[in-house]
Order: sequence, then C-alpha cells, then structure tokens
Amino acid sequence: MPLTEKQKQQYAALLAELREMERVLVAFSGGVDSALLLHAAQRALGDNVLAVTFATPYSPKEEIAGAVDLAKALKVEHRLVETDIPEEIRDNPPERCYLCKKLLFGRLVDMAGEEGIKYILDGSNVDDLDDHRPGRRAVKELNVRSPLLEAGLTKQDIRDLSLELDLPTWNKPAGACLLTRLPHGTAIREEELERIDRGEEFLRSLGFTHVRLRIHGSVARIELPARSISSCVNSTFRERINRRLRELGYRHVAVDLAGYSMGSLNEPATKAGSKE
Repeated sequence: MPLTEKQKQQYAALLAELREMERVLVAFSGGVDSALLLHAAQRALGDNVLAVTFATPYSPKEEIAGAVDLAKALKVEHRLVETDIPEEIRDNPPERCYLCKKLLFGRLVDMAGEEGIKYILDGSNVDDLDDHRPGRRAVKELNVRSPLLEAGLTKQDIRDLSLELDLPTWNKPAGACLLTRLPHGTAIREEELERIDRGEEFLRSLGFTHVRLRIHGSVARIELPARSISSCVNSTFRERINRRLRELGYRHVAVDLAGYSMGSLNEPATKAGSKE
C-alpha cells in the first residue's frame, strides 16, 4: 500500500527536524521504531550520527545481533555497550522499566557529553502515549528527544514507512526485554534469562514469531496469538516443544489459552488477557 500524503509530510518533517539537530546519539535497540529513526537520522545527518546499543543479560541475543547487522548495513557508527544487571532491578520491581531506563539512558547522557553531542534520541511514538510505558518518565526526566513522536507517527505509520524504505524491520514483531517474562519480585538470575532466551529462540525456529515464554517457578507458560495456539498443540509440535523446554530445565510446560497479551505479568488476575 502506498504512503498517504500525511505520512509523506510527516516523514519530511522528521527529516527536517533531524537536520536542525546537526549531530545526534540514537538509542538503538534494533526494533521497528529505533530502526526507522536511525535510518532517518543517517539520511538527514550522514556521518553525524552515533548509534548506541546496550547489551544486557536481559536483552535477547537475536535482538542484539540484529541491531549490529542493521547499523552496519546503514553505515552508521555503532557502539555496543555491554552492561551487567543493575542492582536496583535485581528483584524485578514493578518500577523496573523506569529504573532501568533512567540508569542506562543516564549513561547515554554522559556519553553524549563526552562526544559533544547535544541531542539524545529514542524511538518512542504516538501509540506509546496510550500504553503502560514507565520508561517514558525517565526519557522525559533526562531530556531525551523522541522525533517519531514529535512528528506524530504511530506504530502503523512507522511500519508503512519502513516498508517503503525497504527496512527489514518493517514487519518485525514487537520486542521486550526478558525481564518481562518473570513476575515482579522474582530474583533475577542470569542463567534463568539465558534459559528463557534459548526457549524462545527454539519456539521462533518452529515458526512462532510472536511468542512469549512466561516463567512461574518450574512452569514455562507459552503465550501465542490465538490463531497460533492450535498449531502449537498439534501432536508434532507439542512433543517437540515439551521435550525441548524440559531439556532446558522446566518441569511443566503450558500453553496459555487466553493467547498472547503484552505485559500480561503486569496485570491483575481479574484483567488477565487484556493489553498492558
């Protein structure tokens, strides 16, 4: 589907705004939003763009690899910053996203200062205003700019523009850090995060691209879009999935009949299945 005139005007406005910034640091996760932002920044500013990706124990390895590959394809200076789990979020508190973003983006502020870069950018968009996004508070407190949001772009606009610009992320499923797979108050162990990552990677290898592996002690609960549940529980997949997840150490493997729900571990029991 071709871009609408409004989308073309919004993209033109985005490029114009970026050009005025002269030099920028982009918080680059490799997801749909930050990929479009980085592409636009490179188009507007050329070599005056620095992309930074944090590689944490709770970052899916596939996401990190994708960010590295895309930054290289876009010919943008890219720094991969490895970091440990901050002690402030070791027990996966409800305010985890705010604390994490405040700490990590605080490091971006320091980095930008050292490089003489005035503007730090993130990929927030209009839809994020209607969603539960505690990290947005940290972004605002640190004076991080959100050019996609400022240009009035929604998630669908971003996907449409990404398709038009031939970005490989245009249809990439929404991502989230691995801490979202664990209930709040759960002590975070690196080996558990590794196990979750390997489990989800296996599920994706079977073709389940939209998937979450929520963990409740020894129980692995698989969340999939409702249309994919029947495929997951057919005899061939059921046996393979059960065997692999048990090999990873889970005693029980379950498929959530309510289907995939973004942020389901943030929801009260009475609202399970609703969007975060």
